[in-house]
Amino acid sequence: MCKHFTTLALVGALCLACFSGLAAEPGPDSVQKSQTLKTRITKSVSADYLLYLPKDYNPRGSKKWPLILFLHGSGARGTNVWLVSVHGPPKIVKDKQDFPFIVVSPQCPSGQRWDDDVLLALLDKVSASHKVDVRRVYLTGLSMGGFGTWSLGLSHPERFAAIAPICGGGDTIGILLADEKKAALLKTLPVWAFHGAKDSAVKLEESEKMIAALKKRGNNATFTVYPEAQHDSWTETYNNPALYKWFLDHKR
Repeated sequence: MCKHFTTLALVGALCLACFSGLAAEPGPDSVQKSQTLKTRITKSVSADYLLYLPKDYNPRGSKKWPLILFLHGSGARGTNVWLVSVHGPPKIVKDKQDFPFIVVSPQCPSGQRWDDDVLLALLDKVSASHKVDVRRVYLTGLSMGGFGTWSLGLSHPERFAAIAPICGGGDTIGILLADEKKAALLKTLPVWAFHGAKDSAVKLEESEKMIAALKKRGNNATFTVYPEAQHDSWTETYNNPALYKWFLDHKR
């Protein structure tokens, strides 16, 4: 019995020593050297896109316009940029000529996903060359574009007045591990997400986990679930005038 307790005590002491060592601030050792990488990386990007300008847009006028950046789903990838106009705002403007937004709808190349660097470069280009109200730039997308909306919107919340991801998802780590400055921006970013409860292509849980992570950081995100909708939760969303009113209610 005494031997048994002695063994347990020794094991406990060793475990305590290990945990104490892990908790201690590490310092230099004799077998490694601390190094620092400093370099400059350049990246050439390109993108085909559709551009819609409102009926009353005047390139010489003083009025600046709100902008919607729309990200399509995987089915519109390729080299025919007109595939982008099958869904969402670039479809709507074909029949609604008085749509009160500049609409920028890039096309993602075949076999690729949305690249934040490409999208930011495009946004910068259009904002610099057109009458864009940079306080009212909105981001939305469906399916693969919903994933792209979560990625770009949460990586650069300072760039957008509001975001509306549809049947997408993303990585919650960036939300949960954000530093104080980034967390403050995420907290104040207006988010309205949409998903179909019966979606078998992108599960409802993908949106649910993003909303839950935002709420942990104090964001009062809105989440609309269509009880009977499958993957196509975008048609009802983009046909709803309330979405565009909600966009215009927000400025960054």
